[in-house]
Amino acid sequence: MSLSYTPLDEIPKIHAKARQAFLSGRTKSIAFRKRQIAQVAYLVKDNEQRFKDAMMADLGRPHQETEFIDFGVTYAESRLAYDNVEKWTAERAPEFSPNWFFMKPRLKPEPKGVVLVIAPFNYPLFLLTVPLISAIAGGNAAVLKPPEQTPVFSALLAELLPRYLDPELYHVINGGVPEMTKILELPWDHIMYIGNARVARIIAEAAAKHLTPLTLELGGKNPVIVDPRVDFKMAARRILWGRVSNAGQTCLAPEYVLVPEEAQPALVSALREAYRAFFPEGPKNSASFGRIVTQAHAERIKKLVDETRGTIEFGGDVDIAEKYIGPTLVSNVRPDDPLMSEEIFGPVLLLIPVKDVDEAIAIVNSRDCPLAIYVFSDEKDFQTKVTENTQSGAVMVNETLITVGAPGLPVGGKGPGGYGYYTTKYGFDQFVHLRVSLNNPAWVDKFAFWFRFPPYTAAGAKKLRSLESPLPTRPGDAESTLSKTWILLLATILAAGSSVVAFRALERAPRS
Repeated sequence: MSLSYTPLDEIPKIHAKARQAFLSGRTKSIAFRKRQIAQVAYLVKDNEQRFKDAMMADLGRPHQETEFIDFGVTYAESRLAYDNVEKWTAERAPEFSPNWFFMKPRLKPEPKGVVLVIAPFNYPLFLLTVPLISAIAGGNAAVLKPPEQTPVFSALLAELLPRYLDPELYHVINGGVPEMTKILELPWDHIMYIGNARVARIIAEAAAKHLTPLTLELGGKNPVIVDPRVDFKMAARRILWGRVSNAGQTCLAPEYVLVPEEAQPALVSALREAYRAFFPEGPKNSASFGRIVTQAHAERIKKLVDETRGTIEFGGDVDIAEKYIGPTLVSNVRPDDPLMSEEIFGPVLLLIPVKDVDEAIAIVNSRDCPLAIYVFSDEKDFQTKVTENTQSGAVMVNETLITVGAPGLPVGGKGPGGYGYYTTKYGFDQFVHLRVSLNNPAWVDKFAFWFRFPPYTAAGAKKLRSLESPLPTRPGDAESTLSKTWILLLATILAAGSSVVAFRALERAPRS
């Protein structure tokens, strides 16, 4: 299947068509939204084999990985949104206020309008369908921009979307840099981009010209901090799985492991054992290991490995023509190694020996805030020390990757890892605006808010002051007030005690 790029002169027309369809008002219907959400799920369900074949063609991805991530997350998100869209979109009242309740203040989530979703090549299916579900639940029109690096998938999506969804409200635009440039010239009501920081800066700059709000979910180098007391066999399997799934092309994947120097040989041994168990026939011949998306990306990863000053413990095999980079473990990596200079986005795992957990934390904090931090330890004190002294979009204990599928948990970064969220109710929130309202009856001017109108009077000023909220306790006064309370209470007790003693003494006194 060949990929046809959208003609440049069609792009503004698609935008205008989506705008006109949105303004028709048909997305206001919750029943309409639910039908469209269900159709997204069935678009995938009815064409599972075609999507698996597309991922195999574009990424060499094993079918089971497509089922685990793309299908599983899409189905879960569609069910969640379908079941909860009425609740999510319901008008609600703010916290009760005796001064305002009669004006019926309300908040209602309303659609932003025509939104743009731009997905990367690594998981193009669920990274388009999940934001699309959130956008539909919010009542928006949406335009999807699939990655040009996955031509089979992108052509398939362009074929299927108008068959399943309203073709006036929901669109696909395919293309490369010229098409993306044209897209970014248009005024969108929200843009969600999932990808890398370099492209994110270009998108953010273009969006700023129209003051378009953004959600950015980016990548980075995600660290693993290992407690030497943990079960290395368990840790090695979960870390290596997180690193080599989708051939390492996952923004949440662990990139480097901080391990006490004396424990590094034991972890290397456990990782080598896991590697042999995962790929007994070798990864290149395995149906359980994928490929790098393009030869250019494979060349970039090879160059980083070639320049390392660390020790290659296993792997390191490369076939650029086949876009193959074998799962590779590099030990004795230093923080200034070429492999630490950028996000690898491939199946290369680094081991950085450290003196202790304090040095590990210092290394993490010296770098950009990661999308995720992984902690492998059974000791609560160790876990707490890491989580309380670092920052990241997510933190996982004794696990990697799988928060993306955990019900109720959003995916999102911090700082260079991005901002905003996708998945679950938090993804829906990105695509709606909280419209506030109130309805003030005429009698309020006579009985409550009369003081706001000129001429201003002393009586009006007094009324205004009576409506002011009380201030919190002044800092320093709380301790003083508490001390005075205890002193007063103690004095009361002593006085009562003295009275009782005096009364009993009177009772015992001889009567005349």
